[in-house]
Amino acid sequence: MMLGHAAARRITEVIERTIARRGRCTLALAGGSTPRAIYACMRAPALVDRIAWQRVAIYFGDERCVPPDAEESNYRMAREELLQHMPVARATVHRMEGELADTDAAARDYAARLPSALDVLLLGMGKDGHTASLFPGAPALAERTRRVLAVQCPAPDRPRLTITPPVIDAAETVIVLVAGHDKAATVARALEGPYVPDELPIQLALRGTWLMDDAATGALQGSPA
Repeated sequence: MMLGHAAARRITEVIERTIARRGRCTLALAGGSTPRAIYACMRAPALVDRIAWQRVAIYFGDERCVPPDAEESNYRMAREELLQHMPVARATVHRMEGELADTDAAARDYAARLPSALDVLLLGMGKDGHTASLFPGAPALAERTRRVLAVQCPAPDRPRLTITPPVIDAAETVIVLVAGHDKAATVARALEGPYVPDELPIQLALRGTWLMDDAATGALQGSPA
């Protein structure tokens, strides 16, 4: 996957520059199939060795309300594809505790642990234009105070914890990762259509760097046929 290797290099460079400038880096990971492939590329020794991982604090943009070892868990995916291959201390990995019965309390606790502004925020995009667990038409899109919420998702998916728009707005560097023909129409609407984040939540990240494969950009004006 060409996007995987290119995106892995770009993310590594951003983390490396952030540590050089600030002495540390706070990084929020995304879930989903596209980030999974990129994380697998990031664990290449040539990239791993460039980063002082003991200076990186890991966070998450969203999580399903499942135990951390569940198949659906974003934390489990990130651990298997990336974190267990890195010299990362367990204390520097801050997962969302989606398995807790009181999901509102879990959201408040995670909001308290988040830095005031993430250095690097990775986001994916669903075919419907959702990002993190901010879905089209969701009340969470109007949130301006709370930084993490427990939310209901379109059936049959599970409830989730998610960051809210203020976290995206505050992040220093936002990187959007998109792959696949099935997302091309949504990419074109998001980048070339009117600004309607209630319908296309990914537009909250328009100021970010979008890393996409050729398939995902296929419906943009001027793209090769």
